[in-house]
This record gives sequence, structure tokens and C-alpha cells, in this order.
Amino acid sequence: MNELLDEAGFELHIRPLIDDDWKLSESPTAIEKEYKFKSFIEAFSWMTKCAIWAEKLDHHPEWFNVYNKVKVKLTTHDVGGLSIKDGTLAKKMDSLAE
Repeated sequence: MNELLDEAGFELHIRPLIDDDWKLSESPTAIEKEYKFKSFIEAFSWMTKCAIWAEKLDHHPEWFNVYNKVKVKLTTHDVGGLSIKDGTLAKKMDSLAE
């Protein structure tokens, strides 16, 4: 689960996210997305739920919050790029934002 994705793994775990509003970062070693909520409290509540899941998955996002917006960047630092962990956490974040 903590291995750098090969091309087939990228197509399986990351490509569907890119087709659903996630973007590759400037270097293809991370994915990024901006979430927008109705208020600060909704954004912060979502971040709290995500933080619990991130801890369970042992995979922690890089994120930045201003009022009702949260910018998220996911990468697996110890493998130097994208892993299954990034796809798993991204999917969970999307489901929690619904």
C-alpha cells in the first residue's frame, strides 16, 4: 500500500480522481483539489472528519484553509510520489464533502 504507483496503478487509483475535479500538481508527484463550503464552521468540521480518517489511514494531507475554502495536496513523501494511500484518502475526502 505504501509503494510508488506504476502506470497501471495510476490509471486504476488516480485517473478516476483526475476525471472528478482532482488535478495533478506541477510535478506529477501529487494531486490537488480545492473544496468550498458554505461557511468556516462547515470547512473546519470537514477538516476534522478528514483528520480522523487521515490518522486511521496513517496518511496526512498538506492543506490550507481560509474561511470556507480548503486547498488539499496529497502525496506520499516516503515513496517520492503517488501511492494507493493518496487515492484512498482522496476518495474519503470527497465522500465526506458530499
